[in-house]
Amino acid sequence: MITKIIQEEQIQRAKNYVEKGETFVIVTHVTPDGDAIGSSLGLYHFLNNYGKDAVSVVVPNDFPSFYKWMPGVKDIIIYDKYPDFAGQLISKADVIFCLDFNEPKRMEKLAPAVVASAGRKVMIDHHLNPADFCKVVISYPQISSTSEIVFRFICRMGLFDMINKDAATCIYTGMMTDTGSFTYNSNKPEIYTIISELIKKGIDKDLIYQQVNQVYSESRLRMMGYTLYERMKVYPDKHTALITLSREDLKRFQYVTGDTEGFVNLPLTIKGISFTVFIREDKDYIKISFRSTGNFPTNEFASAYFNGGGHKNASGGEFYGSLDDAVAAFEKGLNDFNPTNFKESNKQLIKE
Repeated sequence: MITKIIQEEQIQRAKNYVEKGETFVIVTHVTPDGDAIGSSLGLYHFLNNYGKDAVSVVVPNDFPSFYKWMPGVKDIIIYDKYPDFAGQLISKADVIFCLDFNEPKRMEKLAPAVVASAGRKVMIDHHLNPADFCKVVISYPQISSTSEIVFRFICRMGLFDMINKDAATCIYTGMMTDTGSFTYNSNKPEIYTIISELIKKGIDKDLIYQQVNQVYSESRLRMMGYTLYERMKVYPDKHTALITLSREDLKRFQYVTGDTEGFVNLPLTIKGISFTVFIREDKDYIKISFRSTGNFPTNEFASAYFNGGGHKNASGGEFYGSLDDAVAAFEKGLNDFNPTNFKESNKQLIKE
């Protein structure tokens, strides 16, 4: 039995849009991850199977190759490549589903078209503090992934039978990737009830894991070794580790989108470390990822020092300036917002 978390009013309003809508667009955040792609394609396959023929998935920019095996991925429209076509689809849509983001700026260049569209907008998301730009907001930060909420949404509409194998595969992929293959934020029994139902749809969860996690290049593995040996700094008195990569580092190892996926989690395997930060230099700005165990709120740290946010134990931010300046800002934040202050309530989780 799965708890009815989503409010009935939200279900009925969104279901009315689904039933009456003829043209649908599904959008997600910039630099889409596994949950963004998984939830979007899961909903896409559901709508197709429900008899909706005009359904499009539009993403702001490209995404890692290890998600490009997913069923339906060839139909995704990348706004960076086809802005005019994507803009036309959005402007003409009856219904726009906004998945896995809580405010328009997370779509970057795609945002103006979505906000300006007259289409009825439905947000399905699990990030804190959703902005008021959608007619229906289905936002539950306590849920581990947006893909899980999409599953719950379909079931609450009474349309579980419309989830086919392709939809189930995509939903499971999103759930798996947003929990680190169910190694964090995944301790609620209902997650495994949902997985059981997805397996009944015919998914191969072992193959999904392999297609996401065992397809990296040799250069990525070498970059990982270099990162840990040359670019990691440990702050033992603060139970913290920092890793950094410059654009020159990325170029040296023939970086492609997705090659640094999961790097931020690596230092958490060190005894005594409960907070990790990964600072990576991109073309126009510095990208920052945060992870923690226990009670340390990475989202508060990200918000206070890097204009970011996210979940308690997994969040992100950005910085405009040099890599050295970003590191200096992080170290200032580490002194002000010391993880050691959380040690007492965290003592069961910090590996001492």
